Amino acid sequence: MQRRLSLGFDYQGIETLQIKPEDWYSIAVILYVYGYNYLSSVYHLTRIEYGVDQPEEVCIKVFAPRNNPRIPSVFWVWKSSDFQERESYDMLGISYENHP
Repeated sequence: MQRRLSLGFDYQGIETLQIKPEDWYSIAVILYVYGYNYLSSVYHLTRIEYGVDQPEEVCIKVFAPRNNPRIPSVFWVWKSSDFQERESYDMLGISYENHP
């Protein structure tokens, strides 16, 4: 079973991964453990290890169905996702399971 699919790299050299909605929370925890400790938006993660001048970044894309877009909340991994998850719910109707 394939959990992720690399979509390649964007124009800045940031790898983009496509994952299933049901895998998002566990992958978020793994990324956090590996040092991706800064969520700059609900889809863009940054790893700052030795200095802020060369952070490692990864872009995650979760494709949810249009008729009932639901994905797990990552609030308990990155507290900075709170406002962003609320905003995407208000603007796009995406529900975040277990969001406080």
